[in-house]
Amino acid sequence: MPFPLERPRRLRRTPALRRLVSETSLAPSDLILPLFVNESLPAPRPITSLPGHRHETVESACDVIESAVHAGCGAVLLFGLPAEKDAEGSGAWSDDGAVQQTLRAARARFGGSVVLIADCCLCEYTDHGHCGVLSDGAVDNDATLELYARTAVSQAAAGADVVAPSGMMDGQVGAIREALDAAGFDDVAILGYSAKFASVMYGPFREAAECAPQEGDRSAYQMDAANQREAVREAL
Repeated sequence: MPFPLERPRRLRRTPALRRLVSETSLAPSDLILPLFVNESLPAPRPITSLPGHRHETVESACDVIESAVHAGCGAVLLFGLPAEKDAEGSGAWSDDGAVQQTLRAARARFGGSVVLIADCCLCEYTDHGHCGVLSDGAVDNDATLELYARTAVSQAAAGADVVAPSGMMDGQVGAIREALDAAGFDDVAILGYSAKFASVMYGPFREAAECAPQEGDRSAYQMDAANQREAVREAL
């Protein structure tokens, strides 16, 4: 319809009109707050690479979650830092792990008023810093899937609404879904990291999660940032 019959400015006249017809909006309920829970700390400690964020204790993490709930935040995403690491990253599926403790405490304190998402990876828990178990110096994809599945079931049992596999293993979502369903956690959702790039931009996170690889890097399983079409294939 041509001007003067069509006048798009009619719907731009006031803030209320603009809000009414806005195609995109951003509210606190759309946001996810990351929390790093360090089970070896007696008190919270600032993260130098992420100003404004801290390594939390289980207790302080729950206090932060309470503030987030009151602010209308949509969800929290929990990362765990164990007191001890090993080659398999067994702290990831420990019933007494940092994430599991926080999930239970937060669920008891807040019920269903907050969405609890648990990072499902091994890099924070392995002594070599890679996202899976190593075989001859390389990450063994299929052996790692078994550990992701075990971790996801442990997190679901502790109260996670969503598990978020971030390790970029082939088949990770299917393996986790099968394990969750077999354990009776049909309603637990999966937030898959479909296209995660091998990028220096993860530097601050790796310091926060204390998960930089001791040898090599993650380019053998994370995506090449130059590959747009591959990213679409991964997502589909």
